[in-house]
Amino acid sequence: MSHQVHIQGTEHRFEINDDENVIDAATRAGLMLPHSCRSGTCGTCMGQVVEGQIHYPNGLPPAIDAEQAAAGQALFCQARASEDLLIAVGEVRDAGDIRPQRLPARVAAIEECAPDVRRVFLKLPGDKRLPFLAGQYIDFLLRGGQRRSFSLANAPHDDETLELHIRHLPGGVFSGYVFDDMQEGALLRFEGPIGNFFLREDSNRPMILMGGGTGFGPIKGIVEHALHLGVQRPMHIYWGARAQPDLYLDSLPRQWASEYAQINYTPVLSAPNTDDDWSGATGFVHQQVVNDHPDLSGFDVYMSGPPPMINAAKTAFADAGLPADRLYYDSFEAAPD
Repeated sequence: MSHQVHIQGTEHRFEINDDENVIDAATRAGLMLPHSCRSGTCGTCMGQVVEGQIHYPNGLPPAIDAEQAAAGQALFCQARASEDLLIAVGEVRDAGDIRPQRLPARVAAIEECAPDVRRVFLKLPGDKRLPFLAGQYIDFLLRGGQRRSFSLANAPHDDETLELHIRHLPGGVFSGYVFDDMQEGALLRFEGPIGNFFLREDSNRPMILMGGGTGFGPIKGIVEHALHLGVQRPMHIYWGARAQPDLYLDSLPRQWASEYAQINYTPVLSAPNTDDDWSGATGFVHQQVVNDHPDLSGFDVYMSGPPPMINAAKTAFADAGLPADRLYYDSFEAAPD
């Protein structure tokens, strides 16, 4: 059985099946609605059910409480339609050719760039290319229906291989394989591109781009895409890490800052080692952003990284005057094993 979903204030309508959530149904129809983690924990996909009823197969997701649900708010990455729906969401974009595909890929190269970080480069078969937006991610398809999500770190114009930055998580099923067993030539399967974390090219506002840990990966893709387009908007890049070795590609943003007048770069260490000889910024990276830019009302902000950083930054940036519709983020939720 299926139902109809209408997005308020638009002409967009799409069909949703009983066994799929609103985000998946919209994606199948060629629409991009706000979402990130797809597990109900980050809250990016939250919108309003104006008319109709939804339900959650596994109970109320973590990023929404009973009071919000009673007021008609919903997490559309988890919500199923019980009847026809009229919904309100923050942003709707036509996906065009940017639709998820299931594809095989071979590991073209593995580069060790920090003790717990690998750059992995994937090659698609033959002359295939994956259309994507800078900053989006892919899901590796594992046995037993498991998925592991990783952001694309290259720009769409530089797509001979797909670049991923993978951190080793203790006990992680996929990251353990990457660090212990994966060899060049290994065959993987993935679905992508996914997500609505990407450069908004129709804005002329200055940008702040903040990455935490391997959250630098999608920031790298966005910056390289902006430079390829000739974007002249000021871009202030912040990279937060614990210690200096965790800034595993530090020379790259330094090179951008030296070559392009519109780029500034500030690395921030939360717990530098005594032998780092670090004279740069210390503390939490989101606090450094606010220290440097106490009024964020005129900026677009892009951020990606671990949930504690994302959640703290959302509050701090709102307090600094950043409008909610100018904050774009990708929360790196760890998948349970």
